[in-house]
Amino acid sequence: MSRHPVVWFYILAISISWLGWIPTVLGSHGIAPLDEPYFQLLLLLPAIAPTLAAVIVTRMTYGKSQIVALLKALFQWRVFLIWYVVAVFGPLVLLLMGRMITDWLGLSAAQPTFQGDLFPLALSAFGMSLLSNPWEEVGWRGFALPHLQKRYSALVATLIVGSLWGVWHLPLFFWVGNPMAEYPFLPWFVGTVAGAFLYTWLYNSTKGSLLPVALFHVSLNTFGVVITGVSIGILAILYVLVALVLVVVYGSINLSRQERIRAG
Repeated sequence: MSRHPVVWFYILAISISWLGWIPTVLGSHGIAPLDEPYFQLLLLLPAIAPTLAAVIVTRMTYGKSQIVALLKALFQWRVFLIWYVVAVFGPLVLLLMGRMITDWLGLSAAQPTFQGDLFPLALSAFGMSLLSNPWEEVGWRGFALPHLQKRYSALVATLIVGSLWGVWHLPLFFWVGNPMAEYPFLPWFVGTVAGAFLYTWLYNSTKGSLLPVALFHVSLNTFGVVITGVSIGILAILYVLVALVLVVVYGSINLSRQERIRAG
């Protein structure tokens, strides 16, 4: 494990997560007894799997002391205010632009426009995101990214993290009733990989703080439930354009004005 910590991290993160998702996916297809509601308790596993995998590999490779450093980055709040503004409102801007372009071009969207009271929906989405997304980021950006940036440029590391992040979501595309089952996979996957550049930019720009990164993720998932009617293809194009701008402006080595964060 000490020789290939990133490989072991992804093996554990994906295995533990899929152990939680696959029974529910099979149950959604009517396969008994997995269609019983109590199997959905296993959905707690994907929520904690990236952090759990990172903690296990860190403990086995570097010792207990490094676990504190890994988790501490999630509470590293001393960053410039602008990064919190970007983290909270950046997803809103992207989704609103996607919605406007979708409507302008008359394109179809995976999710129709929501009709009804948005507040309970937004509150529910925010609560679920707040309980799960930060623990994703401890794994993806807190562990995997700095380890990969130690060996590769920020661009290459981001492509690896983004691609495997997309693969991690695969069971959701087979879950009957889950909104992601309606998404066209290829545009979604491209958008996910391109969107990872925003997370790397935030992470490196804040000198390794996971708090703005986690807030960006929570904000994206919360606004994504409320702002429906957005074409996945259009959103993917927007992400690709933003990723290209970041590479051109900041360069592929660090994707930031700061030195990229590398595992010690």
